This record gives sequence, structure tokens and C-alpha cells, in this order.
Amino acid sequence: MSNIYIAGIAMTVFGRHIERPLDDLAREALNGALKDAGCTTGDLGAAFYAGMTNGPLQGQISIPGQVVFSKIGIEGIPIYNVENACASGSSAFNLAVQSLKAGATDVALALGAEKMNIADKMKAFSIFEGGWDVSRAEENYQTLVKMGEGVVPPPGTESDKPYSKFMQIYAALCRFHMKTYGTTQRQIAAVSAKNHTHSVHNPYSQFRKPFTIEEILAAPPITYPITLPMCAPLSDGAAAAILCTEEGLKRIGADKSRCIKVAASVIRSFTHRRLDEPQKNIGRLAALQAYEQAGLGPEDMHVAEVHDASAMGEILQVENLGFVPLGQGGPAAERGEFTLGGRLPVNPSGGLESKGHPLGATGIGQLYELVTQLRGEAGDRQVQGARNAIQENGGGLQGIEEAAVAIHILSK
Repeated sequence: MSNIYIAGIAMTVFGRHIERPLDDLAREALNGALKDAGCTTGDLGAAFYAGMTNGPLQGQISIPGQVVFSKIGIEGIPIYNVENACASGSSAFNLAVQSLKAGATDVALALGAEKMNIADKMKAFSIFEGGWDVSRAEENYQTLVKMGEGVVPPPGTESDKPYSKFMQIYAALCRFHMKTYGTTQRQIAAVSAKNHTHSVHNPYSQFRKPFTIEEILAAPPITYPITLPMCAPLSDGAAAAILCTEEGLKRIGADKSRCIKVAASVIRSFTHRRLDEPQKNIGRLAALQAYEQAGLGPEDMHVAEVHDASAMGEILQVENLGFVPLGQGGPAAERGEFTLGGRLPVNPSGGLESKGHPLGATGIGQLYELVTQLRGEAGDRQVQGARNAIQENGGGLQGIEEAAVAIHILSK
């Protein structure tokens, strides 16, 4: 079977793009990826569009991909619309890989784009309330919040401003980890401080201001132990990737020295596991499957981008990816093991907390960072000698874990 390669990849700056329409952001990402690959829209055999907000925020309930692509020069080929919560972009990428492996085409596009910043901020927040079984929303909420029982929030650690209910769930995950493994708020803050510091060197990042651990701890609270800089913002942006088989690379005349191999592409969905079965965590199972597919292990990874919608997410995922034993993500972060220059840099882009989190574009944005690292083009945030990279991107909630998780391993 032919290997699959990323021939071109690009992203916009993630942030608040109030004046720019969605198709303008998508066009920038597409044109950047086409230029990077050295091809044109006429070379594309299939296109996968990832977006969550087109319907609820812009009113484009159906055919968002066809509508966006019609405005940026793509028509006639198969176009698929992909919605898989925050893992939508990674899912579009996975489907592009599958189409290439199936022989349906030799060049495929995965593109994610979102416009989340609108006048009605609470309407934008409501997007997240659909990321679970809405027919059992209160039951879901009570089940997940119970995970945090036994940790009493100190006075003054609850925001008096409205925020997404999912922040309380993230806080419950934090508290469960704290009481189970001894993780501290300072260790969670260390993750956030690291990622904000990394983002200073990323020109595509929504925020580029460094924070110390003390500044993270002293920042406005959301709900204990989470403070404002520990959370991903509402973001607008787009990212696009052009994938090829060996035959496709030859057809478009791509520079193979800059092409990055997709060594593994895995999507898994939740199971009804119990809290006392962390070895069955969806992220752990997906990672094991990806390592087997790639013929590599966690010890072979040189750089990682993981889903940190809150800083606690990184701690959970470095454990699931096998970089440290369960319960050791916090101490390792505090020791600097996942900082640029450390044992295994994680989120050199700044992560979702700093780079931004435009849902459908997020996963492809993570892959952009890893491709940039493997090409040795990351500048001041470059991980020296990086040859293998791993991405983790989760979406939605079912049971006590993500509804969907994507893992991709890339190799130079």
C-alpha cells in the first residue's frame, strides 16, 4: 500500500477576526497549503471540510463545505462535511487519509474553518453545550461533576461571570486527578505558564504574552483549580492540509524532501468504562493503536501537540500517550520535562490555551505545528533533531471521557 504524505499545509493566525468572513479565512489557509504543495485546486481529487459553527452561529445548517469551497475555487469534486466536535479537523484529515488509502484519489484536501467570535458571546458558548447527549444533559453534568467531590474549593476561587458549563467539568477532572494522584494547582499552572511562554515564538498564536506560574495562579478564577489563562479562548481561524499518495506526489511534482509521512492515523470513540479503569481511557487506547500502526513507541517521539482546552488536558494526555506513568503528568510538567529544551517538548505552538481553539481548524493547526517542526522550520521554538511527532485531539463528551479522539503520528 502506498505511503501517505502531507505535501502542503498552512494556517491563518488564530484569533478574533471580526471583520473577516469565514470564506476569506478558508481561502488564506487553502492558498497557503496549495503554494506549500506546489499544486492547484485542479489537482485535488476530494475535499473534506471541518466546521462546527457554520450552522448555529452563521445559519448555514447544511452543505457548509460546498458553500465555503464554492467561494474559494473548489467545485466538481467530492466534498464531504465533517463534524466531530473539537476533533472535527483531525477527523477530516483522517478521512482524507482513508480516501487516499482506498485509491479514491491520489491528492486530497482537509480544511477546517470557524468564526466563533460574534456579538452574542453566550450564543457562542452554547456551542459547547451540544458536545454531549443533550437528551440527558443534566444527568451527564451531575455524573461528571461528581468526579470532583472530595476537593473543597478555597474561598474566592469561583468566577462571578458566566462561563461554559464545560469549565466545571474540566475542574471536576482536575479535582479527581488531584485527589487520586496528588496533582497540585501549581503543577496545572506550570503547564499553562509553559504553553503561554512557548506561544511568544509562534506568529500564528492568538496570544503571545508569557506568564509565570505565580501569574497564572493569581489570575482571575474560573472555577477551582482553573484560572483564566489555563483555558482556551473563543477563536476564529482556518487551517488546511494537502495529502498525497506516492503517485500523487509525482503527479503534482512535489518536493519530497519537504513532504512529511503520515505514519499513523487513528480515530476512536468512547466506551462506557469506569473511573477505576484508567487503562481503558480512549486516549490511551487510541495511542496504543497509533504506535502499533506506526511501528513506533512513546520513546520514539520527539515532539507532541495535545489537546489542552484547559491546562489539565495536557497532564491527562501526556499520561495517556505513555510519556509518563499515570499520575506523573503534573510533577513532570513542574520539572520542565515538556518545555522546549526539556526531555520531550509538548505544545511548542503554545497549545490551545495560547494559540487558540477554532474547533474545526484546531486539529489541522496542531498538525501544521508538527510538520513545521519536522521540517526544521519552527525558528525560536524549534525542537532540535525532531524526526517523529505525535498529535492528540479530542472532541465532545460521552460517559466519563471524550466522545472522539484522534491520534496522528508523523515522521520525517
